Amino acid sequence: MQPIPLSLSPFFQEYDFSKLNPQKDSFTIIERVLQFGNRSEIRWLFMAYSQDEVKKWVKRFGKDRLPQPHRAFWQVVLEIAE
Repeated sequence: MQPIPLSLSPFFQEYDFSKLNPQKDSFTIIERVLQFGNRSEIRWLFMAYSQDEVKKWVKRFGKDRLPQPHRAFWQVVLEIAE
């Protein structure tokens, strides 16, 4: 799995960025990239995790973890019915 882009480090200030593991910390990484990621970081997200994994995350946790504009956007992009 590809390492987390350094450009995402500002969104993980409460973590030791060098110790984040894309497999072990996928919950937090997916959340932060969906909220704050730019185009290249989102591209990385979908290379690191399958669209199905991201879609499952949004279905399961999106309501509690993503603010409304972000949640609505990802529901449209990932074709998730409410």
